[in-house]
Amino acid sequence: MQAAADLILENAKIYTVDTGNPWAEEVAVRKGKIIYVGSAGGAHALRNAQTRVIDAKGRMVLPGLGDVHNHHTRGGQLDLFELSFPASATFDQIIALVGERAERLGSDEWICGGIWSSELIPRLRTSEARAALDAASGGRPVMLRDDSLHNRWVNSRAIELMGLTAATPDPELGRIERDPKNGAPVGLLLEKSSALAERAALVSIADPIARETASTKRAVEILNGYGVTAYQDANTTLTMLQALAGLDRRGELNAWCVGSLPVFDTLTGTEFFGEALISRSEQYRTPHVRPDFLKLFMDGVPMTRTAAMLEAYLPDEHGRATVCHSFLRLPDVVHWLVRAETLGKGVKVHCAGDAAVRDILDAVEIVRRMRGPGPVHHIAHASFIDPADISRFAELNVVADLCPAIWFPCAITVANAAVIDAGRAERYWPNRDLHATGALLAAGSDWPVVGLPDPWFGLEGLVTRCNPKRLHPGALWPEQALDLETALEVYTRNPARAMGLGHVTGSIEIGKSADMVVLERNLFEIEPGRISKTRVLATFFEGRLVHGEI
Repeated sequence: MQAAADLILENAKIYTVDTGNPWAEEVAVRKGKIIYVGSAGGAHALRNAQTRVIDAKGRMVLPGLGDVHNHHTRGGQLDLFELSFPASATFDQIIALVGERAERLGSDEWICGGIWSSELIPRLRTSEARAALDAASGGRPVMLRDDSLHNRWVNSRAIELMGLTAATPDPELGRIERDPKNGAPVGLLLEKSSALAERAALVSIADPIARETASTKRAVEILNGYGVTAYQDANTTLTMLQALAGLDRRGELNAWCVGSLPVFDTLTGTEFFGEALISRSEQYRTPHVRPDFLKLFMDGVPMTRTAAMLEAYLPDEHGRATVCHSFLRLPDVVHWLVRAETLGKGVKVHCAGDAAVRDILDAVEIVRRMRGPGPVHHIAHASFIDPADISRFAELNVVADLCPAIWFPCAITVANAAVIDAGRAERYWPNRDLHATGALLAAGSDWPVVGLPDPWFGLEGLVTRCNPKRLHPGALWPEQALDLETALEVYTRNPARAMGLGHVTGSIEIGKSADMVVLERNLFEIEPGRISKTRVLATFFEGRLVHGEI
């Protein structure tokens, strides 16, 4: 006789995302695993006096959602410790918020936060903008991150603490924007120069591990609130691993977390990277913490003309039509792909431009020919892709990491259109074309790039190609919209497979972790334009209620 269930969820409309059994009415759980999925009454024999039975009252139930790309610690610290504002904030609004924050802080405390819009870049590369930030901050150092997390805006006090002068050279793969008259830094830091600000701010934190732990715990609470029970951090430092492992060993980590270990010094200014980080990472592996990927940055972002594109950008204010190439040489990429596969790990590669995408696919193809099939690799931000390269994702077992949730008109697409000709700028996120070739599409949030890790916001945009908040009119390349069934796979089963968790979670099947969400509405019974309003009533992780009530 089978042992009794700890939990039975009944009277539900369960969309399992299991192709062999897509709908069910009842699910039973024992010791965190699903032991029954089927029709009403089928789990009756699994009840005893200790079984918790929950009446879902006909509500829709989905597998716990996956987020294949976020920066959870950044999101948690922004919520707990920093100045948070939306990318829609204007220059004057940001200045006012900095002033309000400064009034509550000590004279030497840093004001860190974000997220400012890439559309503000032309204004921020002036000494006048820095002067306004100086006045608002009252002499306190300020560092604010943009909506790509690649760039920083700092004030004069921060520049002083960073030790920057007109004589300071630009770091490799970074640029310090300067006053054209005297060469002095104006406060805008692009790409790798952002790490200079991050390091200076980090010095002011008395206990980085305690801060990382609190930020991580808060981040998972926020993710659970949106129904997310598995995620991949896209740039995982040693202190993040220490915080994650500590939480899990105390039974306080309510999600599966897959780490991506940076191979090179990153925008975070981390002390350990590459082999130094790889050699330390395994001691922080726990049942729910899996440092199973390496992380490469192949280019920057289009808004600052640092994404590697096959064709030149539009002429800048000086009439220069620049071409940006990939940061890494092909032999270096091949080396790290082979190194990762030797370790049994995948590689997540940031590729914002179509040239970077092609270079990575070329490198993977070389490795596949040398070694045969191997671990899955991810191209993060599979957004600008030359049509000739779309079919190569499936052929080479490369995941299209679809994030952030900007497959509709938004501030980032507006900023892109200012530097890329209209024909190319509009061919952004070819999701339907990728899906048609058999590529594995997995959704992420890139939180806190897009404010909050709200999968319902992204899901609606994936189906409609329109901005759910209606902040920008029209649709972006509407022919690339996906149907709801496919979009749900992109947010559940596919991220789990992409992260190496497909046998553990991602669908409601017998033997898998009891990761489930109960929704207030049935997504198949509402208009697509209402998906973003979806509210998660309850989130279960391993059969435990970790958010809401029901």
